[in-house]
Amino acid sequence: MQTKNFKVDPNFKELTEHRTTVLPIACYRTTIRQNINGYIPLHWHEEFQFVRIMKGQAIFQIQEEKVTLHEGDGMFINSGCLHLAEDDNDSGCHYICLNVLPSFVLSQELFRTYVYPYIEATNLSYIILPTREHWAKNILDAILEIDRLIHQRPALYELDLTIQLTHIWRNLVVNGFPLEYKEADMLKNHRMKQMLNWIHHHYAEKIILEDIARAGQLSRSECCRYFKRFLKKSPLNYVMEYRIQKSLILLQQPEYNVTDVAYQVGFNSTSYFINQFRKSMNMTPLTYKKQKKITYHADS
Repeated sequence: MQTKNFKVDPNFKELTEHRTTVLPIACYRTTIRQNINGYIPLHWHEEFQFVRIMKGQAIFQIQEEKVTLHEGDGMFINSGCLHLAEDDNDSGCHYICLNVLPSFVLSQELFRTYVYPYIEATNLSYIILPTREHWAKNILDAILEIDRLIHQRPALYELDLTIQLTHIWRNLVVNGFPLEYKEADMLKNHRMKQMLNWIHHHYAEKIILEDIARAGQLSRSECCRYFKRFLKKSPLNYVMEYRIQKSLILLQQPEYNVTDVAYQVGFNSTSYFINQFRKSMNMTPLTYKKQKKITYHADS
């Protein structure tokens, strides 16, 4: 299973429900290029995420940092951390994505001591899981086993899932990653989410830099530094890219033409929309619309 139309709410929180029928855990096989955007856009969720690369390689951005993962390696992404993923060099990257609600990892009695400190740590956005490390390989193997259990559902698989999760968490704790708690880092993360939240609410309107900065209670220059640090781009470039992302969904709707879509996502000129779309997608909006129409009819 793969969610190709990746949806997030105005706060950039992913809307996908990460659970099986009865458990707050989900396991997906994801091919990055098959996403509607051609990559996994920036988002966050309450669940912990564990990734194991099955084929190719991917570039993940978590908060302010970018890392490259190769076939066989993996990663732990902490609860509430902004992240995105891109295929590296058209490698056809395919990975297992395991999402689990933190409260499900260990029992309530153990949660406060062994799980909550990891959620609150400001220096723990992610942990790379290199297959050469014994503790990391144990986690990567457990991800594979959970993937098998969820999709095959053998007898008592729910109990086996909880055993594997305990095994995963024990290996993270054994790794001995030092935990830090800095109020300044918490504030930065909160302000960045506030600015993104504002953009996602107002992207269809006229936006100037002062509006974005005000949402994060920052000066214009500090706002630019935040975006450069977190997203490696300017605030207004981010707005442009977000508008293009939103246009992809609308262009697949037969009732909207290119001009309709341009104005709905915040462009005040169809020609400017076409120009920016071409720069981002290497094709015109009309070509994209025709391609998706052909794909839709082929799948029908």
